[in-house]
Amino acid sequence: MSFKLIHKTATSLTLELEGTGCYYPEKNYLLYVNGVLKEQVKTNCFTIHKLLPASAVEVKWVSEDRTEECCEVFYTEEETAVLNVKDFGAIGDGKHLDTVALQAAIMAAPKGARVVLPKGIYKSTPLFLKSDMTLELEEGAVLLGEEKREKYPILPGVLKNTTDGEDYYLSFWEGTPDAAYASLITGIGIQNTKIVGEGMIDGNGNQGDWWIDAKVKRTAWRPRTINLVDCKDIVIEGVKIQNSPSWTVHPIRCQNIRFINLIIENPKDSPNTDGIDPESCKNVEIIGVRFSLGDDCIAIKSGKYSMPREKLIPSERIIIRNCLMEFGHGAVVVGSEMSGGVKDVHVERCLFRNTDRGVRVKTRRGRGSTAIIDQIHVENIKMEGVLTPFTINAFYFCDPDGKTPYVWDKAPLPKDERTPYIGELTFKNIVCRDTEVCAGFIYGLPEEKIKSLWFKNVSIDFKEDAQADYPEMLSFQEKTLRAGFHFKNVCKLKLENVTITNQIGNPLELEAIEDYLVE
Repeated sequence: MSFKLIHKTATSLTLELEGTGCYYPEKNYLLYVNGVLKEQVKTNCFTIHKLLPASAVEVKWVSEDRTEECCEVFYTEEETAVLNVKDFGAIGDGKHLDTVALQAAIMAAPKGARVVLPKGIYKSTPLFLKSDMTLELEEGAVLLGEEKREKYPILPGVLKNTTDGEDYYLSFWEGTPDAAYASLITGIGIQNTKIVGEGMIDGNGNQGDWWIDAKVKRTAWRPRTINLVDCKDIVIEGVKIQNSPSWTVHPIRCQNIRFINLIIENPKDSPNTDGIDPESCKNVEIIGVRFSLGDDCIAIKSGKYSMPREKLIPSERIIIRNCLMEFGHGAVVVGSEMSGGVKDVHVERCLFRNTDRGVRVKTRRGRGSTAIIDQIHVENIKMEGVLTPFTINAFYFCDPDGKTPYVWDKAPLPKDERTPYIGELTFKNIVCRDTEVCAGFIYGLPEEKIKSLWFKNVSIDFKEDAQADYPEMLSFQEKTLRAGFHFKNVCKLKLENVTITNQIGNPLELEAIEDYLVE
C-alpha cells in the first residue's frame, strides 16, 4: 500500500491511494495526522482540511487489520494574507445579497492571498475571480446563487479587438459563442487561482425558472455554476456543488486545470445539468470526483463546425481517475460538440453506477474533418447497473438538422470537410454487472469507418429483470433488451477475453468490419 500527495494549499493536503481499487480502496484505512487519529478513510482520494499554513504535517495511513501502514511528512503552502468576507460587510444569513462584499474581498486580495467564507449562507449574483488567489469555503459555508435571472449580468459571446480585429470569446452555449448569463463563479483570462474547502456552492437552479423551457433562449442562455474561459493553472478542490442552472462546471479554452475530490449533485430530472464539461481544454485532471446528475457526468467537447476553423481547439491530455458516477445519461462522454477534436484521454479506476451509458462517444456528419477523436484509453473500470456500457454513435441526432437525411442516412456519403473521424480506442480490465439494454452499441460512418477498437479482459453480465430501452440516440433505432455487442463500420476490431453472459440472442453482431480478431 502507498499513497501520494496530489495537491496542497495553505490549509489542506489531498492524498491519493495507489492500487487497483475503483474509487473505493480494497480495504479501509485509518488516517493519523500529527499522531492523532483523524478518521477512517473509505475512498481512494482524500483531503485533510483545517491545517496551518507553511507547516509540517505528519500523515500516516494504517490498514484496519494493521497489516499495512505508510507514513510521510508533507508541508502546506505559504500565503500572503487571509481576508474574511465578513470583515467586508458580508452577512451570510441567506437573505441579504452579499455580492458586493464578496466581490470587494476578492478584488482587495493581494497576490497569494486567501479569501475565506466562514460558516453561513451567502446569497449572491455572479462573482468574478482574479489571478493568484484562493477562494475558500469553510465547513458550513454555502455560496447560494440568486434565483432571479434579471439580477444576472449578461456576457456577450464575442468581443472584437478594435486594434487588430482579433476575437475575444466570453461566453459559449453548446459549442458556439453566444450570449449567456454570467455564472455564479466566473473566471475570464485568470491564472493560478483555486477554489477549495469543505463548504458548498449551490447554483440554486431548482428555484426561479432556470429549469423551465430549458432549451429556449430568454434574453440570454442559462448560466453555469462555475464557468472558466481562457484560464490557466486552476484548481477546484473539496467543495460540494449542486443545483446548477445548466452545466455545472464548464472550462473553455483552458490549460492546466484540476478538479479534485469534489461532490457534484443535481436532481436526476434536471435538464442539461452535466457535471464537468471541459471544452477545447488542454491538460485536465479530474480525480476523486463523485457525480450524481441530470445529464452526462463528464462530457469532453471542443466546439462546433460553425466556428472559424482557425479558432477550433482540441481537447487533449485529459486524465479521469478514481471517480464515482452514480447517476447520469453518460459516465464519461466525448461530444457531441467536438469539431476541434478530442485526443489523448485516459480513464482509470472509476466506478460507474446506474448511468444510462458508461463510455459514450457522440458525433455526426457536419462536425468537420477537424473533429478527430483518437487515443481514448479506458482501463480498470467497474460498472454496476449501467444500461449500455459502451456506445460509439456517429449518427447522433442533435442540433436543428439532426434528423435530416444528411445526418441519418446509413448509406455512404462523399467524404468532405464536414466528415468527422474516429481513430483508436482501447478498453481493458472492465467488469460490468446488471447491464440491461445492450453490451455495446458501436456504429461508425460507412464513408469514414472507426479505425481501431480493442477490448481486452471485459466481462458483461445482464440483469434478469432488465427493461428494454434505446442503446443510443439516432434516427430509426429501436429499443433493445439484453442485447450483446453490435459493431458496424469498423476497420480493425480486436476482442481479447471478452465474455457476455445472460444475454438474449447472439453475443456478437458484426457488420461491415474490415479486419477482426476474437480471442
